[in-house]
Amino acid sequence: MGDSVAGSKVDFGALAVLHKWPSLANQRRLDRESYQISEGTLDECISAFMEKPAATRHLYEIRTAPQPPLVTEILSPEHVTELSRLREFL
Repeated sequence: MGDSVAGSKVDFGALAVLHKWPSLANQRRLDRESYQISEGTLDECISAFMEKPAATRHLYEIRTAPQPPLVTEILSPEHVTELSRLREFL
């Protein structure tokens, strides 16, 4: 195991956009497009995401420039939660 998560660098100052999916009965409506809620740094978008109630976080995603191996172009709610934890250790 040469690469560890702790050794990987993430630029939390990178430009990012928080998106929300339209929902019906707390489920994503995949027949609609997601829409922008806020724009800022990856750090700011993660903070805004984490302020959302846990029961609705599955309706959100963060879009940013990829930073392999830890950051993909579209970050799922689970991925954002993991990055939030990583942020606390840096």
